[in-house]
Amino acid sequence: MFQGRSLLKEVDFTKEELAYLIDFAIHLKKLKQANIPHQYLAGKNIALLFEKTSTRTRSAFTVAANDLGAHPEFLGPNDVQFGKKESTADTAKVLGAMFDGIQFRGFKQKDVETLAAASGVPVWNGLTDTWHPTQMLADFMTIKEIFGDYTGKHLVYIGDGRNNMANSLLVTSAILGVHITIIAPESLQPEQNIQDLAAEKAAISGSQLTITADLAAVKGADVIYTDVWVSMGEEDQYDQRLAQLLPYQVNAALFNQTGNKDCIFMHCLPAFHDLETKTMVDIHQKTGLTELEVTDEVFHSEQSVVFQEAENRLHSIKAVMAATLGNLFIPKV
Repeated sequence: MFQGRSLLKEVDFTKEELAYLIDFAIHLKKLKQANIPHQYLAGKNIALLFEKTSTRTRSAFTVAANDLGAHPEFLGPNDVQFGKKESTADTAKVLGAMFDGIQFRGFKQKDVETLAAASGVPVWNGLTDTWHPTQMLADFMTIKEIFGDYTGKHLVYIGDGRNNMANSLLVTSAILGVHITIIAPESLQPEQNIQDLAAEKAAISGSQLTITADLAAVKGADVIYTDVWVSMGEEDQYDQRLAQLLPYQVNAALFNQTGNKDCIFMHCLPAFHDLETKTMVDIHQKTGLTELEVTDEVFHSEQSVVFQEAENRLHSIKAVMAATLGNLFIPKV
């Protein structure tokens, strides 16, 4: 059922299949915590292709491969041509003949789709400008660990609503039956084709979808989620984004508007919540701001589960790799 398949975007898998991968990730996390070996990919070789820089994704795929008994090989933007001197399809054929699986983290969704079509091996999307499916597995795994289930919970995403995180949260919530609200300025709301796709899935799952610019829509949230205001490759747009999104900062006052003392805070990281990064120091010198999408108070609050969420990148990625490459016996779901 999973063997040999790629994970390129969330809609590649059914609600039941995503649920299985989330539960499998929780199981693998328990195995690791108990120091029980689970080398389902012993002897396999994994190519890790990175156009974009990464901390969590690279670390998670590397450790996941090692835990599963596989051998990861990092290939950065200076190692693979990605259409510069060799077509992506030609690169895919070469890598597919040498490696048993390929991870791609880059810009164009078309590139990861081409890798999957031409390589002949499972390809896993570690992030593109359009989708971030491995992050979704970690996120909903985290929600299930905390609440016992994600079905029927209300997730509110606040900030830039037309980036890959907003796209993936909207569509994955719709698939899984999670009620989701995207709060963003009208100019930064999800594209219509993404909204239409989510609506199609929500009609099946019963998920309730809301797209609005009104911050009052945080009321009743079980999860408040935000992301950086400027995505990789858009660094020249900081001034514009700050003007658009400063009213959408996640702070204690906004959190209190949920009316839910059990509401949690999530962020895929990195987060600009203090002056401990060069980027924020530069912004501070120009604008006087010390925090962007989330305040330090909320980031370090008891409601924040961002580091549990970050750790779960490892376990959820491991689940995908093992399920699609490990020749496991998996009952039909």
